[in-house]
Amino acid sequence: MPLLILNIFFAAVFTLLLGSTRISAFIAGFFIGYIILWVSRPLYPDTRYFRKLPKTINLVLYFFKELVISSFRVTWDVITPSHISRPGIIGVPLSARTDLEIFLVSNLLSLTPGTLSVDLSEDRHTLFVHVMFLEDGDKTRQEIKNGLERRVLEVMR
Repeated sequence: MPLLILNIFFAAVFTLLLGSTRISAFIAGFFIGYIILWVSRPLYPDTRYFRKLPKTINLVLYFFKELVISSFRVTWDVITPSHISRPGIIGVPLSARTDLEIFLVSNLLSLTPGTLSVDLSEDRHTLFVHVMFLEDGDKTRQEIKNGLERRVLEVMR
């Protein structure tokens, strides 16, 4: 965590030195700060920062990709006269075990249009998800497990 704060500090200083208020300057500063920290990583032997940050970026990009795709799919279903939705509820077996892991998986699923986390089994091993476009339950389960849940667990563990 201290390296993340240091990286944000580098990005803020870079942005101030440029005299810019654009987010692109902050992102460029963050990237430059990351490279500086990466070069000096022998000074930080016990950190997981250099493994976690790329995985976090991967999760964010994956989520935004799914968000855009599902938004267009739901929008198309709403504006066309014939409905292509086939709603259903499926149980997704979870590999997530901690409260935070389950929280992130279920809420990121609920934030994506067309899916909604409905309930968690009492043993906390199955998440019940309402899916607006359910064509194949097994395929949808695998997409959730190998897509969103896998990326969340990579970041959290």
